[in-house]
Amino acid sequence: MNAPKPALPPVLQLEDVGRLRAGRPAVRDLSLRLEAGQVLGLLGVNGAGKSTTLAMIAGALRPDKGAIRLQGEDFLEHPERARLALGWLPEGAPLWPELTVREHLDAHGRLRGLQGNHLKQLRDAVLERLELNDLSRRLAGVLSQGQRQRLGLACALLHRPALLVLDEPANALDPVQVVALRGLLRELAAGGTAVILSTHQLAEVTAVCDRVAILHEGTLRYDAPLHSDEHAALEKTFFDIAMAGRAQAA
Repeated sequence: MNAPKPALPPVLQLEDVGRLRAGRPAVRDLSLRLEAGQVLGLLGVNGAGKSTTLAMIAGALRPDKGAIRLQGEDFLEHPERARLALGWLPEGAPLWPELTVREHLDAHGRLRGLQGNHLKQLRDAVLERLELNDLSRRLAGVLSQGQRQRLGLACALLHRPALLVLDEPANALDPVQVVALRGLLRELAAGGTAVILSTHQLAEVTAVCDRVAILHEGTLRYDAPLHSDEHAALEKTFFDIAMAGRAQAA
């Protein structure tokens, strides 16, 4: 009889992660895990610690305490894991205005160790998938906000990461593009990509996420599975957490 295959580690695991900002806790003792194919909606009011959390996951900020593991490996000891396993789209995609769309993708690919025909295949595939072919020779500096956002997403997806981290990805997208983004996230999840979606829009979370986590004042207050018909219940939970926090601060 063949021995059972060992269980794969979670794509992402946070263990008691904390980070100070200006001497005050921005994130406190945060523990989360995300499996392949899961789409996690990360919610919280302004100042809840969402962007700090995403920046730590992406490697842009170093936690003051705790551990972050990507595919079972300690992220702090092996920071190269982010380059290979993670795609990140921060709020407001950072782009080089003097490079074309195609040049952006080539540059991002080379930073991740891609080259030659493999890079070309991946670049052409993501240009096609995000409907950027007609813009491939256009300078990033003259793109509309929605086009810039799609280019930022293309750069994050180019190397087919195991974990995709998105901070307000629907910003500046028109309604048709928002629907297309939802379809893309479902497609990625079905293929095994884990996704973290941080947004202020509850409708975006209920449309594509199968799990939701709510941060308030840097603390995880809620973490549970989510079904598509639970918008009203999620709205009430989010409101109750936010109002309870304000009452304590008053």
